[in-house]
Amino acid sequence: MLARYLLLPRSWAYGVLTLAILQLAACSTYRANTTQASSADAPVASTAIGQATLQVPPFETWQHYHLPGKTPTEFSFVHIDERQAVAAFADTSASLLRHSMRVEPDDLGSVSFSWKVDQLIDTADMTLRETDDSPVRIILTFAGDRSRFSLKNAMLSELSMTLTGEPLPYATLMYVWCNACPQGGVIINPRTDRIRKMVVESGRSGLRHWRNYERNIRSDFERAFQEAPGALVGIAIMTDSDNTRTQSQAWYGPLQLSPAR
Repeated sequence: MLARYLLLPRSWAYGVLTLAILQLAACSTYRANTTQASSADAPVASTAIGQATLQVPPFETWQHYHLPGKTPTEFSFVHIDERQAVAAFADTSASLLRHSMRVEPDDLGSVSFSWKVDQLIDTADMTLRETDDSPVRIILTFAGDRSRFSLKNAMLSELSMTLTGEPLPYATLMYVWCNACPQGGVIINPRTDRIRKMVVESGRSGLRHWRNYERNIRSDFERAFQEAPGALVGIAIMTDSDNTRTQSQAWYGPLQLSPAR
């Protein structure tokens, strides 16, 4: 089964594998090499449905996933500007902190998050695979009917299953800060349309200040994918600079999920 993929151009095949690993990082049964972001004994809290908020555990309990062949981004837990945060420093690197959960579609409400960015990555362009880096990403991954995949996405999912033992999640929605794309725009990943990036911040305005957001998950998913969302199965944060071979630093405040009203 793997033989067909060996015929692909090396750069394309490697990009597909990286996408597979990135997608699977939000899956609850992902089998890649991982390290715990804090103490190995730290408990992982479950998601509480039907409360005022869907409890998301502190970043210290999330898992740090390394992408194959990539230098990992450095994550540390800090108190800055009178708030608890995760500091992320990327140096030609890419990795992510991730937490697995399951929130059914009827319970999907809003996600609140905050970040602070020192500088944009001048040479980054998220519309191009060769320069697809971002100082900050909030990643939401969803279940769905994979029988609806295009042939290309079905092959990508099959490759992922072959190499990792798990298929691709049905869809991934990212909130990003882009250099030039208009705020509110949606960027379709150049390798697969099952990853779509919503631009919630654009340009240099707001750098070196905390930016706070509350996003309606269902509305954003429907706008990005033109269909209703399935269950939310994972969340992650990611700061990457591997494609542009640069450095980037950012801070993330705690994430909070609120149920549908």
